[in-house]
Amino acid sequence: MARSTGITIPQHVGEAAEINYSGQAAADYGPLARDRIPVRSMAEGDLHALVAIDRRITGRDRAEYFQRKLADALTESDVRVSLVAELDSVPVGFVMARVDLGEFGRVETTAVIDTIGVDPNYQNRGVGRALISQLLTNLGTLRVEKVRTEVDWQDHDLLAYLDRSRFIPSQQLCFERPLV
Repeated sequence: MARSTGITIPQHVGEAAEINYSGQAAADYGPLARDRIPVRSMAEGDLHALVAIDRRITGRDRAEYFQRKLADALTESDVRVSLVAELDSVPVGFVMARVDLGEFGRVETTAVIDTIGVDPNYQNRGVGRALISQLLTNLGTLRVEKVRTEVDWQDHDLLAYLDRSRFIPSQQLCFERPLV
């Protein structure tokens, strides 16, 4: 038997021998979160679920914000990659993102995550991992070079989640000036 990259290939290949790839997978090739939790493109009918999930997370009613974001995601000419995760055919999480083809003098293709949320009743079950995994897959297909987002410095749970998802602090500073 000849050995190459850990796969055993019989010497008598001409005898229609078949390589068995269905054996026990190595520990680092387990099922992906997006394989266990269905993730699909966002649709107009998702508005009520998005608002309800966000209300459970923030304690505020931001229906107008989500109406505007969903309309942008579904009708604007920008490239949008907004997704919903479902369990038992019920939306339990979402991520809203868009692709920028350059801004502030940069020419690299960057995706911006505007909003992400997982129903508190479904947190720590891989929903967020499934959403980010599918988002990154979709963005990779679009040849996006970077993904960025902004986070409140005091939101320790979201900062920890982004850290676990291998996001790192940017080298760019964001500045703001109150007008009042």
